[in-house]
Amino acid sequence: MKQFFKSFSFITILLLGTFITTQAQIINPVSWSATLSNESPKAGEEVVITFKAKINDGWYLYSNDFDHELGPIVTSTEFKPNATFQVADTLLPINSSEKYDEIWEGNIRYFKKEGTFKQTVKILDPNYKIEVTMNGQSCSDETGSCIPLQKDFTLEPKVDKAELKAVSSSGQDSDESLLGFMISAFLFGLTAIFTPCVFPMIPLTVSFFTNQSGGKSKAFLYGFSIIAIYGFFGAVLAPLTGDPSVANAISTHWLPNTLFFIIFIVFALSFFGMFEITLPSSLVNKMDKQSDKGGLGAVFFMAFTLVLVSFSCTGPIVGTILIESVGGAFLKPIFGMIAFASAFALPFTLFALFPGLMKGLPKSGGWLNSVKVVLGFVELALAFKFLSTIDLVYNWRLLDKDIMVAIWIAISAMLGLYLLGKIRLPHDSPTDTISPPRMILATIVFTFVIYLIPGLFGAPLKLLSGILPPQTHHTFDLRGIIREEIEFAELSGGNKKETLIHPIKYEELFELPHGLKGYFDYDQALAASKKFGKPIFLDFTGHGCANCRKMEDNVWSDPRVLSRLKKDYIILALYVDDPTKLPEDEWITSTFDKNVKKTIGAKNFDFQITKFESNAQPFYCLLNGEGDLLVKPKAYDLNVQNFVDYLDSGVAAFKK
Repeated sequence: MKQFFKSFSFITILLLGTFITTQAQIINPVSWSATLSNESPKAGEEVVITFKAKINDGWYLYSNDFDHELGPIVTSTEFKPNATFQVADTLLPINSSEKYDEIWEGNIRYFKKEGTFKQTVKILDPNYKIEVTMNGQSCSDETGSCIPLQKDFTLEPKVDKAELKAVSSSGQDSDESLLGFMISAFLFGLTAIFTPCVFPMIPLTVSFFTNQSGGKSKAFLYGFSIIAIYGFFGAVLAPLTGDPSVANAISTHWLPNTLFFIIFIVFALSFFGMFEITLPSSLVNKMDKQSDKGGLGAVFFMAFTLVLVSFSCTGPIVGTILIESVGGAFLKPIFGMIAFASAFALPFTLFALFPGLMKGLPKSGGWLNSVKVVLGFVELALAFKFLSTIDLVYNWRLLDKDIMVAIWIAISAMLGLYLLGKIRLPHDSPTDTISPPRMILATIVFTFVIYLIPGLFGAPLKLLSGILPPQTHHTFDLRGIIREEIEFAELSGGNKKETLIHPIKYEELFELPHGLKGYFDYDQALAASKKFGKPIFLDFTGHGCANCRKMEDNVWSDPRVLSRLKKDYIILALYVDDPTKLPEDEWITSTFDKNVKKTIGAKNFDFQITKFESNAQPFYCLLNGEGDLLVKPKAYDLNVQNFVDYLDSGVAAFKK
């Protein structure tokens, strides 16, 4: 009878609490947290899990260090078993209080305001995963209501978010690529010096500084002003190019790529001498008048005047640098402009400090126009890169890799013939002989043409990875045809077992490089991993991702990497920039930016951000069949051995 009364009282309290809760509001009197004494333990090491409860005023939490048969629900833990850890001790409450409870007719132990429990577990694998549920009961001294408690925790090795973001940002714009971009911009700046708009200005500007007092210090200010002006233009565009989502849209959407194509064609025609791109004369005259006023301010306006006057030659070069900086890196346009301007300002400062060096300068002449024409051919070749991006993103297959190679062969061959004097444009001076520099440059150009020719038949052309379309977009790929024949023979002879679940979702839209077979849908890859007992190699990629192509052509193609991808992994490629519309029932609302994701690319990009806290590509994750990380993700890295070690570590973690 006594036990019946206890049970009846307990049920009554629970029902009363439930009634009050549902009639008023959802009550959560206890908030839990769980931490490990060591988040990076070695195999065999014991660690302590500390569970802390923050208890609302007027409420108390039952401990577990009293008679469990008394009646209340005691605090307990329930671990989900797996091979990465084992429970080493019971749940231990820290400094609980005791009182006699009339309802339960016995002494209970409890916590008010705060409660702490500790439990020891033994780590069996450094890549552990501890899933534990806290159960318990909290009651109110004021209302008499009681709330059953349940809280789930998942404890895994901590991945440093700052490190992850640093790694992910290197996907498109690593320190190495930023440095390479700055070197390219610096070389562009040196090239801009040798154009008809700039080169004749050097002796005029230098003579001005050398014929007045304090000329050398003013020359320094002049050079610094040029750098500051270009750096300012880069800083204005930095917020736009630094936003990954905006940069991704700009670099893959058809409209900006079409505009860039048109702009580059216009730049090329301008360099060929068809017309000149000039700024309004009123603006130039206004800056020129400011420079006539004297003083240090005049030096700045002289620099501004040079920037404006030389715009017809430098504008296309500067535009090329700014367009190429659109890739999700905030610093790229700033440092690109500073690098360009540093080279551009160098001769003006250097010759003002050492006027005697002027005697070694070549005289102005027709060779200056030749520099512009050569730049025009470069701009023409780059223009087709933007059309190629549109073709890739929208899967038109009009500008496949072999077509692009053919276009570049034609442009490069015409450039070589121009350098040899076989082609002349309206502003060119007649040439009876070819100078040694032109001969050397023509040799380099024709060597490049010869290098391109095998690309028509499927050669990888690794030096141009990320610029040309991927190998999967090649109409006539001899290497691919041979590889497919070998694989078909192996399957027919029973020497190889295909591990694919058909039909493969989105197979008509995407294709993996090097004859690899895999998936393009996350859920399907998880199912394949469970069915075939293999870990997942997840590749966050994009149609417009240059570094993704570099990784595929230079790292994936290595036999050591390729064999591991084929034999050891379920391959999953998620394109973050694909514009294909999803059925409405597959739309998702992002927990990151609260926007509805309606395309394959937008959904995959949101998945990368929300699950892995990364927004750059390429980004590689090794997962088990539950979608859990096996090892830390990896980004852009052209070191093949590093990638081999990364794949091996994933297999080892999966087997454990």
